[in-house]
Amino acid sequence: MTLHIEKTTTSKISKVDFNNLSFGQVFTDHMFECDYINGEWQTPKIVPYAPLTIDPSAKVFHYGQAVFEGMKAYKSDDDEIWMFRPDQNQKRLNISSERLGMPAFPKELFFDGLNNLLKLDSEWIKKGEGNSLYIRPFIIATESCVSASISDSYKFMIICSPVQSYYAGEVRVIIEDKYSRSANGGVGYAKAAGNYAGSFYPTKLAREKGFQQVIWTDSCTHEYIEEAGVMNVFLRINDTLLTGPTSERILDGVTRKSIVQLCEHEGINIEVRPIKVTEVLEAARKGELLEMFGAGTAAVISPILGFSHHDESFELPKVENSYASYIKKRITDIQQHKAEDIFGWTYKVK
Repeated sequence: MTLHIEKTTTSKISKVDFNNLSFGQVFTDHMFECDYINGEWQTPKIVPYAPLTIDPSAKVFHYGQAVFEGMKAYKSDDDEIWMFRPDQNQKRLNISSERLGMPAFPKELFFDGLNNLLKLDSEWIKKGEGNSLYIRPFIIATESCVSASISDSYKFMIICSPVQSYYAGEVRVIIEDKYSRSANGGVGYAKAAGNYAGSFYPTKLAREKGFQQVIWTDSCTHEYIEEAGVMNVFLRINDTLLTGPTSERILDGVTRKSIVQLCEHEGINIEVRPIKVTEVLEAARKGELLEMFGAGTAAVISPILGFSHHDESFELPKVENSYASYIKKRITDIQQHKAEDIFGWTYKVK
């Protein structure tokens, strides 16, 4: 299927201050789109970035059929463009789509559109420490009908936003024991838009108490640690790094699986197993809980400085040569093509 490309007549790049970017608020000159009509994906297009015209009755607004991904592109010192494990994001997008009754988007169209879009907007990808291009593929239901049923038409898109190093500031979290992010049999493992909407209210309550994020626990008993905000979570007890197993409740994060593989390769003791809240509390009381951090695309690793559970609060110690800082540097060096990629994680844009 031939890709149609319409270039913008006027670039807006000269108006962008690349030294002062707010995450996800500035977008590049072009976007990729492809519509699903009559059971088939139509001609893919790259067009100038612009607002969409969509019917108010489109099912995405009423029944939440929407999935997305988050990826990054980096420019090396020799002006080559690299991505980090985009095959994993493409695969997970279709896993999410299947769970919401949406059609899979073909791999070959995904990478053809992605490669051409990044080459067309390559000037938006800046070299240098911490600079990257955040890439947001997504699919929405577009059928104009308010009946409660699967849509018969969809739109796949990719939009891109230049970003700098993501710094969340000092992060302290509260371990949630009332609200749940996901449940058995639900859509927790999918990157469904509604998963995030449902997390905002408990997070708002946490912020009103002076915390920046929520540690989610299992929906049945609230006895097990699952995720940290919108990220996978890792804990270090003594010299062992812990993270929960993926499940139908927990997102199979690309950064998460990369951390696990890196630790296994480099001899860092890591255990992937259920983590009880009581185990974390006991380790904190004994001074054995040395680190907690979230892992995800935006920040790679976001250290957690302290946490609260019921009426008990803990501050984590300042650890020299922390696992978090070491792992983040190892992964970002591979992402930015500053270190050898022995894992085959990086993808050169062609």
